[in-house]
Amino acid sequence: MSEVKNTPQSNYTGPVVVDPLTRIEGHLRIEVEVENGRVKDARSCSTLFRGLETILKGRDPRDAQFFTARTCGVCTYTHALASTRALEDAMKIELPRNATLIRNLVLGMQNLHDHVVHFYHLHALDFVDVAAALKADPAKAAKLNESISPRPTSEATLRAVQAKVKALVESGQLGPFTNAYFLGGHPAYYLDPEANLVATAHYLEALRVQVEIARGTAVFGAKNPHPQFLIAGGVTCYNALQPETIAQFTELYKKAKAFVEQVYIPDLLLVAGAYKDWAGIGGGVSDYMDFGEFPGKERDLTTRWLKPGVIYNRDLSNVIPFDPMKIAEHVRHSWYEGAEARAPFKGVTEPQFTRPGDKDRYSWMKAPRYDGHSVETGPLAQMLISYAQGDPLVKKTVDTVLNALGAGPEALFSTLGRTAARGVEALVVAEGVGQWLQEFQENIAKGDNKICVNAEVPNNAEGVGFVHAPRGGLSHWIVIENKKIANFQLVVPSTWNLGPRCAEGKLGAVEASLVGTPIADPKRPVEILRTVHSFDPCIACGVHVIDGNTNQAYDFKVL
Repeated sequence: MSEVKNTPQSNYTGPVVVDPLTRIEGHLRIEVEVENGRVKDARSCSTLFRGLETILKGRDPRDAQFFTARTCGVCTYTHALASTRALEDAMKIELPRNATLIRNLVLGMQNLHDHVVHFYHLHALDFVDVAAALKADPAKAAKLNESISPRPTSEATLRAVQAKVKALVESGQLGPFTNAYFLGGHPAYYLDPEANLVATAHYLEALRVQVEIARGTAVFGAKNPHPQFLIAGGVTCYNALQPETIAQFTELYKKAKAFVEQVYIPDLLLVAGAYKDWAGIGGGVSDYMDFGEFPGKERDLTTRWLKPGVIYNRDLSNVIPFDPMKIAEHVRHSWYEGAEARAPFKGVTEPQFTRPGDKDRYSWMKAPRYDGHSVETGPLAQMLISYAQGDPLVKKTVDTVLNALGAGPEALFSTLGRTAARGVEALVVAEGVGQWLQEFQENIAKGDNKICVNAEVPNNAEGVGFVHAPRGGLSHWIVIENKKIANFQLVVPSTWNLGPRCAEGKLGAVEASLVGTPIADPKRPVEILRTVHSFDPCIACGVHVIDGNTNQAYDFKVL
């Protein structure tokens, strides 16, 4: 195993502001106070107003999914699914098993797509010095790849990648590598040149692979983004029952699974092995919550393949059952009217902007809390909950990764652990997709072709839909009056993880994770990016900007 290096640290004292924080969906501003080279305090500021809750009022509940799917350009399906599940909960209906299986298959491919894109295209440049790949020996790099992966990357391929990077650097037109902190060297980067070259080659390859995985979601979903096969009561993709459609999905799934197993995970272990010091940085909060996912019965969370639960104080010996009635959203430090914490069914979204840089009210994000606790949600939370409950596949996969890194479970509570957990989840979900695909094919062979049921919108009802999105716990809450939407609230993973302080002054998960982070160069604070990106931030729920006087929408281009 490689030696553990210590993250360099400056003597700087003062503020550091990253705005906009790039390589994420949406707009995020991070403000930290640094004292003697370490972060002392942090604020996570979502800088654009969402407004979807207001847009949905008065509409037909069946229309909600088409609006909420546009919340994000990445997780379109997860929002549509959450809205559909919320309406089904209000209707109190049960779905045919095949409908649930098809939903699981599409969500599984969405999970694999998101995790591959996150690791390579949103997070890798926090650890990989692309320019340093120019110093690598392609022959040695090929041997390094051979030592970590069963799938070869040839010397010729690596040499071609090196030439491409050289041309980019010399031209000054860095393309996808523009928003990174590697040019001119940085003391916080310490991958070997050959490892940088291997990772850069796979970064470029993943640009093509992610397209194929996205196609997998569109086989049943009709298109991507914004698939159009969901309906309250099941799915409408009858082409999914045809052998040629299943064969197409199967081929794309097998390619995705192979890339995860043979490229993504070896690269993850390669990078993690060089940055073991980050197993002690970025831990943040001590409480974790997730809704679980991939149901047996849609409305019964306990039937989910990955189980829901809550962990307090990092105690893996005690998983607490999840209770949705313990969720409340705080706005005391957000740009909304009032200071009262409200349950989502009674949520209010009334903007009250103060000013950028305000230390009191400083974000368009609300601050959800679970029974008063500031919790982290996402792959780390889900893998911890499943691991603690003894899920055999999760436990085996987590232990394999930890053994490869020479680390114990305590290493999971960190930036490195968060990044590793995302890879573990991809491996686990890849196995699950294979199981659901086999069950689906067996059902069709038995003559079971039912994929939806009819249902009516109730006159008055409440419902909630829970989804474990690739970024964490997502829930949509609907109140129906006279067959119309009277209230609709989205409680998204990024509000759980990137929201501001609550009324009790408890920091959000990202804010807490930044405290204590060493900063080597305050002008190039890559350490802040590493931890924030490990949450896979998506601030797209805050991208709807309207002039309050003219109702004119504006588009902004951030350079």
